[in-house]
Amino acid sequence: MTLTLAVLIAVQAQAWQVTVDSLAKSGQFSGVVLVAQGGVPQFERAYGMADREAGRPNTLETSFNLGSINKLFTGIAIRQLAAAGKLEIDSSLARAWPDYPNPDVARRVTIRQILEHRSGIQGNIFAAPPGKTRHDVVTLQDYFDLFKNEPLQFEPGSRQQYSNAGYIVLGLVIEKLSGENYYEYVRRHIYEAAGMTQTGSWRIDRWPANTALGYTRGGQDAAPDAPLQRNTDFLPGKGSSAGGGYSTAHDLLRLVNALRERKIPAGPPAGVGIAGGAPGLNAAVEGDLPGGYDVIVLANLDPPAAERIARLIRTALAR
Repeated sequence: MTLTLAVLIAVQAQAWQVTVDSLAKSGQFSGVVLVAQGGVPQFERAYGMADREAGRPNTLETSFNLGSINKLFTGIAIRQLAAAGKLEIDSSLARAWPDYPNPDVARRVTIRQILEHRSGIQGNIFAAPPGKTRHDVVTLQDYFDLFKNEPLQFEPGSRQQYSNAGYIVLGLVIEKLSGENYYEYVRRHIYEAAGMTQTGSWRIDRWPANTALGYTRGGQDAAPDAPLQRNTDFLPGKGSSAGGGYSTAHDLLRLVNALRERKIPAGPPAGVGIAGGAPGLNAAVEGDLPGGYDVIVLANLDPPAAERIARLIRTALAR
């Protein structure tokens, strides 16, 4: 690295620090910011509290809820199975899952359409089973039971509409075609390949010790001075193939580096731009930005706590 570039990075980092410090001080950010260049951290810092009641601060090794970023892993797993000849991306869901409970849906929808949110499969995966609570939703089948009888919301391929339910279906396809539990499949075929040792989906209240609890003001449209409360009641019993797993900033950098080095079979290029968010959690990963930068921001507050900072840094780096 030349002296001029080193000075430039230091100046930029100082500017980010001032802004993030201000947001953290005003209660608008709590989490971890990591900026790497060439796969090596150049700026990394933790802010705020992982557990406000216990007075436990966030650290660089704190695990945060990723929200929908888990969909990236599900998509990779589907493409790995396609590469292995176990499914065809453009074939019908019925071919991959012959006894799908709704034969009409399975016949009309393709795997690619589900991947691209163009299938018409919809359903509320954030509901609770009849007579139970959200914490009783633990397996992919538990999620599937919440919407499996729902009709298609539109003709497959006719438009794009974000579908968490579709990614639950993909998770179950992975289980059926691989013969493995979904969580075990992604651990063995993706996390291990990337060297991600602090990433996974855990039962609620059975998280690793250094896990950030989520705090919400009631959603991203809530007043900035609304009181914070734990988001535990909003969480399912366990994350899914649609989202809700946990990871650290360093593990996510390992992921981007592994994609860059093509260590993950069927993985996309390292230039990913992905985010996840829900009450009390927000995460953003942007890889291979101009100049060879990677930006990872994790937060245990409502969106857009992390995405706002990632966007700020990306804009600064582009100058």
